[in-house]
Amino acid sequence: MPSKNHGRMAQDMKRELIAIIGEMKDPRVTGGLLTVTRLDVTPDLDQAKVYISVMGREGGPEPVVKALNKASGHVRTEVSRRMHIRKAPRFVFVSDEGAAYAAHINKLLDELAIEPDAPQDDEGKGE
Repeated sequence: MPSKNHGRMAQDMKRELIAIIGEMKDPRVTGGLLTVTRLDVTPDLDQAKVYISVMGREGGPEPVVKALNKASGHVRTEVSRRMHIRKAPRFVFVSDEGAAYAAHINKLLDELAIEPDAPQDDEGKGE
C-alpha cells in the first residue's frame, strides 16, 4: 500500500476511533478529557497502536487504557463497519504522557513568570 494512502487511512481511522470512544457508555472511559494523540498502523494493517492522553481523572490513565484494551474487539468491529473495510487492525491502546507533561511544564513556567509591573532588582549596580 502506498504511503500516501496508508497515511490517509490512518487519519480516517483515527477520526473514527475518536467518534467510537466518544460514544462509549463505559464509566471507566467517560469523565475527564480523553484524547487520541497518535495512531501508528503497521503497513499490513494487522495491528494499530493507539496513543491516548487522559487528563482530569483521579485514577489517571491506567484504568482508561485497561478498559479500552478490554473493548478493543468492539472498537475493531465498529471501525471495520464504519470504514467499510474487510479487516480492521487489532488495536492496542497505550498511554501517552505528552499532554500531561506539557501541562506540568506550563504550570512550572507560570510559577516562574515575573509580573510586568514588579520592580526589577538592581543588584550589581553601584550607587
